[in-house]
Amino acid sequence: MIEVDESAITRDAFLDGRLMLMQPARGYRAGIDAVFLAATAQPQEGRAGLKILDAGSGVGTVGLLAAFRLCTLVDVHVTLIERNPELAALAESNARQNDLAERTRVICADFLGSAADLEAAGVARESFDLILTNPPYHVDARGTQSDNAVKARAHAMGEGDLDRWVRVMARLTRPGGEVVLVHKADALTEVLAALSPRFGALRVMPLYPRDGEPASRILVMGVKGSRALLTLLPGAPLHNDGNDFHPGARQILRDGAGLWLRATPPTSDARRSEPN
Repeated sequence: MIEVDESAITRDAFLDGRLMLMQPARGYRAGIDAVFLAATAQPQEGRAGLKILDAGSGVGTVGLLAAFRLCTLVDVHVTLIERNPELAALAESNARQNDLAERTRVICADFLGSAADLEAAGVARESFDLILTNPPYHVDARGTQSDNAVKARAHAMGEGDLDRWVRVMARLTRPGGEVVLVHKADALTEVLAALSPRFGALRVMPLYPRDGEPASRILVMGVKGSRALLTLLPGAPLHNDGNDFHPGARQILRDGAGLWLRATPPTSDARRSEPN
């Protein structure tokens, strides 16, 4: 097991302190995007259990938030895949310290590696009900990379890597399973181009900094094997006129409320975790 240098990390509160996560003091740090992405995880109709993959998990924020929220509703098991050994070690520590180790496993591997390598690591084809991912937002050829190596790898992909990323997601999702990703709003064209050949029933939810401002992020859900058409959902504002969080965003960020993206109404259990 890789040792964690605790002098180079911070311990940060999520869901109003109900989940405490270690992450690097410098470089890539999880925030609002991760919490909103995790909030889209919901029990699936007709399935007593839920197998979730957090692809490119970093310190495990998305997967651990999802496991924490859902563990009282469904038998949830989360796999965290992270290629950076130091971040994978933090993910393992975070799972243990939040009493989620029995519901999670951490795999240190490159999500864009070969299918054989992922299989050897225990990541089987068509084995997940839900894949959540916050892929690197920038493309090497267009963006300015950070001078921090971990942050640069977390934020930048090569040309065509988003399509490769989604192709791996499609291979690992069971038929009828779901994928949800969060990305920059101006990447919508590329996101839909990558998803639409492999997933149907696409549902896009814009996230706005404030009412009346252009969207800064998008959440996109897809269903493997579905032929249903795309739906553009109402957007969600993050802040009021000032810097205070909008009440709906506060319920997700502080109270652990869920965020419903599916076409069908939620069950009574899932409805309890919805924001008003």
